Amino acid sequence: MSNPALIHKTILFVKEQLKNAEGGHDWFHIQRVYNNALKIAESEECDLLTVQLGALLHDIADSKFHDGDETVGPALARQFLESEGAPEGVISHVENIIKNISFKGGNFERAFNSAELQIVQDADRLDALGAIGIARTFNYGGFKNRTLYNPEIAPQLNMTKEEYKNNNAPTLNHFYEKLLLLKDRMNTRTGKEMAEARHRYMEGFLSQFYAEWEGER
Repeated sequence: MSNPALIHKTILFVKEQLKNAEGGHDWFHIQRVYNNALKIAESEECDLLTVQLGALLHDIADSKFHDGDETVGPALARQFLESEGAPEGVISHVENIIKNISFKGGNFERAFNSAELQIVQDADRLDALGAIGIARTFNYGGFKNRTLYNPEIAPQLNMTKEEYKNNNAPTLNHFYEKLLLLKDRMNTRTGKEMAEARHRYMEGFLSQFYAEWEGER
């Protein structure tokens, strides 16, 4: 069962925390993930309140913007939820969602799993795909002052978690190192269905990009 008052307060809290965030990880990213999660949850057995809070708080302090510190987000989420009197079971579950949602190169074993994590993870991954995924990728690449593309620098497909976190390759490499891998790593039926079309859109974009790079179109 949901808790409208707590959800409202959480939305206000997240908006305030992310008011100066990078464009791909701002409130609007959270809003899209939240809406994706609600859509996926309609077809899944889950605790809706945990899904809602997990989606709203999953990027409350992304480690990319906190010197790689992965403890800031879960701690901040716990602090807020405790201040609002949320049940301990829900708080702990949301913490685990935040700790385990990220891709991190994909080459690690997830220490925690639940239907709620799978829903929020799919919702977050959907926002890394398709037209918005492309826009977010290049926005972040510009934020980090990365090269758009360099044919001499090949994507790294088997990075460790630390290598992935410290990777500064050209932006286009990120499609091969993460985005194009996500379709086959979705958890839920709805997530898989939504990912298919977005994946195809990215493939079309890459085809056009390479053709333009070579002056063929």
